Amino acid sequence: MNPELLPHCDVTRKYINVLGRRDNGLVEFEFSMGWPELTVELMLPEQAFAEFCRTHQVKQHPGQIDTHPLSTVSGDTTHEH
Repeated sequence: MNPELLPHCDVTRKYINVLGRRDNGLVEFEFSMGWPELTVELMLPEQAFAEFCRTHQVKQHPGQIDTHPLSTVSGDTTHEH
């Protein structure tokens, strides 16, 4: 494989897309690193989700409608951690 043909991937850029919150307190979300369109789906309790966002310094996914903003979890209104 020719590395010159691969699109640039900045692994320092990390995104989340909150899909919802369950009645049992779990936050459903997609996480991506480098390429925003390549995601994994995860579920974490609210407090663990907030810590995950802080630890990974995530940004709101560029395509997400702000129905579940990061600010509801972390207290940050900039959507960047």
